[in-house]
Amino acid sequence: MQFIVDPAHPCLPGHFPGRPVVPGVVLLDRVLDAIEAVHGPLPALRLPQVKFVQPLLPGERATVALESIEAPEGAAPRWRFRVTRGDTLLASGEVVAASSGATA
Repeated sequence: MQFIVDPAHPCLPGHFPGRPVVPGVVLLDRVLDAIEAVHGPLPALRLPQVKFVQPLLPGERATVALESIEAPEGAAPRWRFRVTRGDTLLASGEVVAASSGATA
């Protein structure tokens, strides 16, 4: 899934004055959008591992790549993700759906 954060997005003022950078939470929101586009609405989630490597600037095109991680039967679904700008890694990590009876 590709996306561009509009330079007029309300998250940008103050993050950072004079040189706006897309906040990591906005990147993670796009990751969740990509998962839900394939798997439908998600239950509570955990993010056991997230690494932000490079910033994304407003107006730049980025891509979310997902990989489903095989889990034993009955285990919560999980995915690895990578957010890139061209060949440059911006962020990576894992998303885990809360299993039934678990809290996030």
